[in-house]
Amino acid sequence: MVTSRFAPVGALFAGLALTAPAFAQGQVTVYCSILEEQCREGAAMFEKATGIKVAMVRKSTGEVYAQVKAEAANPRGDVWWGGPGEPHLQAADEGLLDEYKSPKLPELHDWAQRHAEQSKFRTNGIYLGALGVGYNTEVLKKKGIAAPKCWADLLDPKLRDEVQIADPSSSGTAYVFLATTVQRLGEEKGFEYLKSLHKNISQYTKSGIAPVKAAALGETAVGIAFIHDMLTQKLQGAPIETVAPCEGTGYETGSVSIIKGGKNPEAARKFVDFTLSPDAQNINAKLKINSIPSNKNSLLSPDAPKFAEMKLIDYDTPRWGSPAERSRLLKKFDTEVKALPR
Repeated sequence: MVTSRFAPVGALFAGLALTAPAFAQGQVTVYCSILEEQCREGAAMFEKATGIKVAMVRKSTGEVYAQVKAEAANPRGDVWWGGPGEPHLQAADEGLLDEYKSPKLPELHDWAQRHAEQSKFRTNGIYLGALGVGYNTEVLKKKGIAAPKCWADLLDPKLRDEVQIADPSSSGTAYVFLATTVQRLGEEKGFEYLKSLHKNISQYTKSGIAPVKAAALGETAVGIAFIHDMLTQKLQGAPIETVAPCEGTGYETGSVSIIKGGKNPEAARKFVDFTLSPDAQNINAKLKINSIPSNKNSLLSPDAPKFAEMKLIDYDTPRWGSPAERSRLLKKFDTEVKALPR
């Protein structure tokens, strides 16, 4: 299993050493903020293709950002793989990431190329994911609650202690929700909404995927997360339905970055090239993960969310990923929302 200790992936997965090339080409330490299954599959594929040993550490986006910043004087990681772009952009602005123009850039969709340009090539876009609401149909039916269609519906008193979302300080998913709410309503009304929603939140989880899994298990009626993660649970048989809220919703640009000062820069560049390739991005289709890949030649799952059918806001990733805005919003959320009694 993916571990929080620095162990070579070849040691973590039985039999992998037998399939990797005999010509070892060094090692790379990757902080992974996508799903654990993707981390496993990608690490194994990269080792087999290159002979480079991968030490994989799976943590949520906010946790990785905090670790990269704490280790700035002596970086232990080489690559930060996955998670919404805002923390990556903040880290880039703070000088924590290295510039790298991958030869794979011309293969990427325009939105991914723009993301790289906006960061001055210190991060790269690997997927798109729309924010939405997932609800357990059986739980809502049992409790006699109408299925939500809009963000406003989540304020229904009947949903008291029945909504979960992650903590935006530790989760990139939840930060996208925070920034989406403020951009959609304006800061004053946005925080009024968040304070009202707080009354219905059963808990702020550490990881952005946790509310999805809780809803799938019937532990909560509603989870706020990325729609493609909810669809994965639905395709696995959970009684989950998803909605892109009627007022409009934001989205993530999943990112990959090279950590400045890492011990293995050449291997890090090779790993980034790998993440931008169809081979790596096709892991999503294989695992029924339905985000939109950035490489034009990657497979798009037929179950992937239809962006054209959603009302998307003009989400300003560079603004909400700036150090000043992101730090300010997180502090304000902690003091004005999270600290409130329920």
